[in-house]
Amino acid sequence: MLQPPFFYFFPFRKESFSEVESVSKKKRMHLVSLGCAKNLVDSEIMLALLGDAGYSVVEDPGEADLLLVNTCGFIQPAVEEAVDEILRLSEYKEQDPDKLLVVVGCLVQRYGKSLLEELPEVDLFTGINGIAEIDALIEKRLRKDRSFLVLDSPKYLMDSRTPRRLSTRFFQAFFKITEGCDNRCTYCLIPSIRGSLRSRPVPDLVVEAERLAAGGVRELNLIAQDLTAYGTDLTPAVDLVDLLEHILKRTDIPWLRLLYLYPTTTSTRLLELMAAESRIGPYLDIPFQHVSDQVLQAMNRRYGRKDLDDLIARIRQYLPDCALRTTLLVGFPGETEQDVEELIACLRGWQLDHVGVFQYQDEQGCAAHNLQNKIDDLEKEDRYKRVMAVQAEISAGNVQKYIGRVEQVLVEGVSAETDLLLEGRTRFQAPEIDGGVYINDGQADPGALVSVRITEAHTYDLVGEILSEGE
Repeated sequence: MLQPPFFYFFPFRKESFSEVESVSKKKRMHLVSLGCAKNLVDSEIMLALLGDAGYSVVEDPGEADLLLVNTCGFIQPAVEEAVDEILRLSEYKEQDPDKLLVVVGCLVQRYGKSLLEELPEVDLFTGINGIAEIDALIEKRLRKDRSFLVLDSPKYLMDSRTPRRLSTRFFQAFFKITEGCDNRCTYCLIPSIRGSLRSRPVPDLVVEAERLAAGGVRELNLIAQDLTAYGTDLTPAVDLVDLLEHILKRTDIPWLRLLYLYPTTTSTRLLELMAAESRIGPYLDIPFQHVSDQVLQAMNRRYGRKDLDDLIARIRQYLPDCALRTTLLVGFPGETEQDVEELIACLRGWQLDHVGVFQYQDEQGCAAHNLQNKIDDLEKEDRYKRVMAVQAEISAGNVQKYIGRVEQVLVEGVSAETDLLLEGRTRFQAPEIDGGVYINDGQADPGALVSVRITEAHTYDLVGEILSEGE
């Protein structure tokens, strides 16, 4: 049986792509994207490649000739959902054996040949490198009469010439600036699955940013396994600040957002740029994972509690209104009750805006698997609930500061809750992972940036009214 790996930085998501298109063509596909925003960019590349190859997108898998799943393989729920999704789509193939079922991405990169035995329903498996040649691999499979696996060490890195078809709203895009990671956290499989750090050159990223801006993108979300490692592998070396300065100069995108930074490489130079440039949103997602020195050392994180205290103080010195998001891991081997109390005390002292908490799961292949003093599942669950309860109380208190304030809101459209409301986000709320703003008075088109007076604040969401000109 597959033994699922675990990873803790990124939110878990599922996207199923559909659109209104003619389905009279024979070549029709149904694509499901699982996992993080970086996976979503990979799915958008495959959408473009297969679209150029003549495939149209259909919402109903029963109408598709090609069933394509882009998988996640870092956390247990992601692995389980990927397998469930593959098995769900295989039922359509049972009804129509001419359908092609293709599985791509991190699950394949992690498990390799074992998938051929575990999932014989699948016609083609390919890992990370196969994303850039998915159209050719599918054509090759159509010429064969058997399932096969294409798997090499991960070296793929997209560039500005790579076709890409946005699946997000037209005014929002994720912007992947690196692949892989050189951090060797003891609980993490990313270097073995995604490979070592590979940065895209600044000129190449600027070309893509210009193209996205020309297409109407109003919010550009920079993503990587570790944004602050950007450029350290290039010759000559550059950094995130260099990239941001070029994007600011060459585009007019009003909102730039930074997701997934490493604590000790979040520099004062970056904070100074953010303070000087209002187009870089006052929002930082910096995974801490823990606060206890002994736990952080066992995780092979390159900092301690004092470093985190100093970082938060420095951020608030330069960016007093900056929204801070982090992720934390409870139940790591050797974590004591005192460590948990220290974690809770830090949360109460720091008053962070957004916190995601995960329970450690022991996984073969990670260095932490060999550590002693494992925490049992019931205790991990208890610690998780305690930390989450504290943060929910903090978040509910933090959002009260917005009542009465006028904030710029990016309108996303009619609310999914009711067509009587519009929905959007402030600069302090990232897409997919944070709350939003429900607008109960005023009209605006999707993609508009409007001034909204906040009238209510709930634990994670805000309510407000659009101001007319002159108010």
